[in-house]
Amino acid sequence: MSTAAVAAIIASTALTGCNSLDIGQTMYNGYVLDEESLALIPVGSSREQVLLTMGTPSTTATFDSEVFYYISQKRERAAAFMKPRLVEQTVLAVYFDEDGVVERKANYTLQDGKVFDTISRTTPTGGRDLTFLQQLLSGAGSAGNANAARSIFQNLGQ
Repeated sequence: MSTAAVAAIIASTALTGCNSLDIGQTMYNGYVLDEESLALIPVGSSREQVLLTMGTPSTTATFDSEVFYYISQKRERAAAFMKPRLVEQTVLAVYFDEDGVVERKANYTLQDGKVFDTISRTTPTGGRDLTFLQQLLSGAGSAGNANAARSIFQNLGQ
């Protein structure tokens, strides 16, 4: 084999290796929210309808009533050898009443460092998920929807 042929093989191998760096990679983890699926579970839907439409939740909570949380994250990295950076995180919460019927839905994101519900366009106030006695024993009664969502964000590395 000639020196030029060996050099061409080495150069093509090196270029192939550079292409495998996958520059500008975006990764999605968890549940990716689909507006059409969300529309299929209006207030008044059953727990079973939510499970059939949305699938198994990322996590659940039972305070005064049951809540399904569907968590999604978007991470990006500049190159394959770099650690992914969290770019976006949302928590879809589906609240059920005592009869297992959807009472309300909330899609929590972080806007300006605060938990924000993109469905009702409000920042939730505390005191809804805990009973009066639980609030009293927990400290100041400041726990609630925003704090539950905030703790989920913090537990997932936010």
